[in-house]
Amino acid sequence: MRKSLRVAGIATACAVAGAALYGTGAATADNAAARHTAEPHNIGLLVGEIDDYYGAHQDAGGVWRSSPDSPYAKDLARIQAKAKKDIRKAAAHGAKSARHGKKPAIVLDVDDTSLLSFDYEKSTNYTYNGATWDAYVKEAKRPAVFGMPELVSYAKGKGIEVFFLTGLSEAQREGAVTNLARAGYDTQLDTKHVFTKNKTAPPAYLGHCATPAKWECTTVQFKEGTRKHIESTGYNIVGSFGDQVSDLAGGYADKTYKLPNPTYFVE
Repeated sequence: MRKSLRVAGIATACAVAGAALYGTGAATADNAAARHTAEPHNIGLLVGEIDDYYGAHQDAGGVWRSSPDSPYAKDLARIQAKAKKDIRKAAAHGAKSARHGKKPAIVLDVDDTSLLSFDYEKSTNYTYNGATWDAYVKEAKRPAVFGMPELVSYAKGKGIEVFFLTGLSEAQREGAVTNLARAGYDTQLDTKHVFTKNKTAPPAYLGHCATPAKWECTTVQFKEGTRKHIESTGYNIVGSFGDQVSDLAGGYADKTYKLPNPTYFVE
């Protein structure tokens, strides 16, 4: 299942998204969802605000799109501008790190960090279904999140290695990799650079929470453990990018960049 705490319908979607947009409590890696103690935000108003935030519109084929001049796109641009400055600084110090056997790298989540799932969210009324989600991923038609292929190209131009770390299953790897290439990510997309969630044959480095007989890794443990593994192979992760707190928690990255996503929440 893509989402460990996926919305079950528009009412639930709005309650969860409302916490993201109007958080009424503290959100941490251990308690990432602010819990409402007052009347939640009105469903109709919240959906309208989400539409406005993304600049929601349908193309001629009926596919829901986000506008490149939307508040969402502008928020992304601000985060990416900061990240590029940090990448430039990290690259300038890269030669010193390389002498100590560490090559600079960045790690990106896939869903709604690299590839935008807004059409799925709108078309399903913010309701997750394993079968429809799997089919959607395997269609490999998602657009890139605004500015992210350019950020990857910028990083690669500075000598930064690029990795993708996703909660998508191993069975969804082909769809994800095909989609990343189609969406303009001109970088290595082999099994050494794209890490998926393989519950039937988990890697040894996740042995603290996963075995072939039983998968018990939380999202944080899975992603933290994989970043630790990447660093153990000779890299220093200078930046980690994700749309969820759980994408970024756990360390093994010099800096983290939380991209906006008010449509769902993952523990």
